[in-house]
Amino acid sequence: MDEHSVLREAISGRREDLIGLTRDLIGFATLNPPGLQYLEICEYLADRLSSKGFEIEMVRAKGALADSESYPRWNLVARRAGPRPGDCVHFNSHHDIGEVGHGWSKDPFAGTVEDGRIYGRGACDMKGGLATSIIAAEAFIDCNPDFAGAIEISATADEESGGYGGVAYLAERGYFDPDRVQHVIIPEPLNKDRICLGHRGVWWAEIETHGRIAHGSMPFLGDCAVRHMGAVLQEMEEVLFPVLAGRSTAMPVVPDGARHPSLNINAIHGGEPEQAEDYTGLPAPCVPDRCRITIDRRFILEENLGDVKAEIAALIEAVKARRPGFTYEIHDLFEVQPTMTDREAPVVKTVGDAIQAVLGRQPDFVVSPGTYDQKHIDRIGRLKNCIAYGPGILDLAHQPDEWIGIDDMTDSATVMALTLRELLGKE
Repeated sequence: MDEHSVLREAISGRREDLIGLTRDLIGFATLNPPGLQYLEICEYLADRLSSKGFEIEMVRAKGALADSESYPRWNLVARRAGPRPGDCVHFNSHHDIGEVGHGWSKDPFAGTVEDGRIYGRGACDMKGGLATSIIAAEAFIDCNPDFAGAIEISATADEESGGYGGVAYLAERGYFDPDRVQHVIIPEPLNKDRICLGHRGVWWAEIETHGRIAHGSMPFLGDCAVRHMGAVLQEMEEVLFPVLAGRSTAMPVVPDGARHPSLNINAIHGGEPEQAEDYTGLPAPCVPDRCRITIDRRFILEENLGDVKAEIAALIEAVKARRPGFTYEIHDLFEVQPTMTDREAPVVKTVGDAIQAVLGRQPDFVVSPGTYDQKHIDRIGRLKNCIAYGPGILDLAHQPDEWIGIDDMTDSATVMALTLRELLGKE
């Protein structure tokens, strides 16, 4: 049999193991926030991978954002070196999941198997991808015990909240240094026939408008910060949103609507704090002296982050000029530059050839509308030869009844194993 057939047969023989592994991973309720069961899922993976000959490192991101004694940020890095020198291929998956939410018809942590699908929170984003990379690596090693170089598998924390307790922490400590790791594949759910080259940029900020408190029966004695914020929001509607809709990028961002820069109002609050759930009275009548919104600005490669920030500041200044007494503050919360790996990069070409061999068609090359941990591998680790490739449908992430297709996982595992064969398996 040819290499493709040997590896496909090896992965096909592990189908039940792939299902069981995925279900086990879904069973860990690694909710972020606050960061539950991070240690437990890493210990489970350590037991499995050490039994397969991987050397294990358990890395707590001490002092990282959100790390605490109550919710420690645990990461696992497993490494299996071959008997010959060569490159290192690293599969990185995050083990944390987002909020469960409402509307589920199935237990979100049961890993229900039905009609060729595995259901559960994190099934596609991205515990199915993590399981797929493990099965691919194990099958490749069994078929190619004399491989060159090394294979690494990591399970990292906090991707859903920026990755600072996970990949960023590891990158700062050299785990993604190009002298140590040469190829990185992140099995995010971008579809089994797509290669994701990178992502748009993001700037999160908090905008606060100021006013003056007064009795609600005499609002003329105060200055309503909510009205000031209303004017800011109106300016965004009438001026900024049309401008953003008129810009577009050459990056192959999916879906098509994300080829324009975007602005989302994540949250808004003005006036008194929310009342406790057991309080049944009315709120006090006050003019609000503070109003706050959180904005999520996604920007394209053709935009500059400094200009993005200046554009928002100029918009608010225009409002201020029309509203006597209005003051405001802008607080940066989070920022990431856009990134895009070259189509001719070794990992891109190798995974593309493997997709052609397994699926019989050329891959689509895409860019993600939102960020993921490639940002830290690129910007902190300085490793450009990095992509996202994995099974699962991105639109299902964070949705009720999230699922991943079993056949999609076996196909992707075969692509990953062929990639390992090409990068590490040849004399």
